[in-house]
Amino acid sequence: MNIIDETVKWLGEPNRWSWTDKAGIPYRTVEHLELSVLSLLLAALLAIPAALFLAHYRRGAFLAATAVNIGRAIPSFGLVVLFWFLASRWDVDTRVLPLLVALLVLALPPLFSNTYAGVVQVEPETVDAARGTGFREWQLMLRVELPLASPVILAGARVAFLQVVATVAIGAIVNDGGGLGRYIVDGFALGASGRGEILAGGVAVVILALLCEGAFSLITRWLVPRGLTMPRNPHAQS
Repeated sequence: MNIIDETVKWLGEPNRWSWTDKAGIPYRTVEHLELSVLSLLLAALLAIPAALFLAHYRRGAFLAATAVNIGRAIPSFGLVVLFWFLASRWDVDTRVLPLLVALLVLALPPLFSNTYAGVVQVEPETVDAARGTGFREWQLMLRVELPLASPVILAGARVAFLQVVATVAIGAIVNDGGGLGRYIVDGFALGASGRGEILAGGVAVVILALLCEGAFSLITRWLVPRGLTMPRNPHAQS
């Protein structure tokens, strides 16, 4: 039996499309997305307000550049293993927390650097005009700079989310859940008889990543005010 036949047979198992059975693809997909979305939201809460504040007052340029370099240099798998090892040494629950922390570390740099880059590139004349009408500094940040920087911020969120989605699959090595990556890990554990499960799991992760990419394109079109375009900036990631 070739690998395609093995994959079709594996997909045809009765519990494979269950929403409640842990062996089901829908169940694992929801599990995958829950951890991915949670990581992105936590990273956004930490990174965007800090970057917005620093960029408004034109401080932290070195920090933004450093965030870009760190984001490009950090190995996802190394982070997952490192935090799992630290959690096991400190007698902390290793089922979810190490992977969640690793995902946060991966998502923070693109969110921070893109928010900073987007706000810095807002035209000073626009900010001065709003300030002249009586806007306070926090109003300038929330009602002028943040909306105008939204294309770049959303681009950073897209980069962060896709990286997180891919890393959740890798995290199945140390995580009891693991989402769709569980199939890949379990398939390797079965050896030659698990080839179909490995292929199905890999294809499922790719399809999920493509769907998330498409979802972000729709979100960007919906949230970004008409007429705004993404400014070019060496610190921004897209």
